[in-house]
Amino acid sequence: MKKMLLRSGLSLFAALVLLQLWRPPRNDSSAPSPQDIAAGRAVPAKVLTLLHNACYDCHSNHPKYPWYASVQPVRWWLDSHINDGKRHLNFSEFGGYSATRAGKKLEQISDEVDQHDMPLKSYTWMHPEARLTPEEVRLITDWADALRDQIAPP
Repeated sequence: MKKMLLRSGLSLFAALVLLQLWRPPRNDSSAPSPQDIAAGRAVPAKVLTLLHNACYDCHSNHPKYPWYASVQPVRWWLDSHINDGKRHLNFSEFGGYSATRAGKKLEQISDEVDQHDMPLKSYTWMHPEARLTPEEVRLITDWADALRDQIAPP
């Protein structure tokens, strides 16, 4: 029984070590995007800082990977999470959205932030700078609502 447990443990360890040799490309772009929301829309500096701290890691082409992203299979999980976030909203591609889609995305931003559904609790555990105060929530929701009204009036 002990030999079987030892072999299983060694096999698992060897598999994890071998996984570390596979390095898929990172899910980011080093070049700034001309379609970025800040390039084509009025985004106050304070709001942009909040978006960078609380949103851009999952909702842009410029995530900041933490140290533990170098460990497989954590990296796969992070990349999956980033791809899912970008599928819902990508600030780096926001300028390419139609007025209708941009208006809906801004409404969703306002709702998700106001209801404290975003940023995700699991994200704020490791990123305390992403924890939004009530004043910061109000800044983001007021900005998103005002921009939505400019882009796609009701």
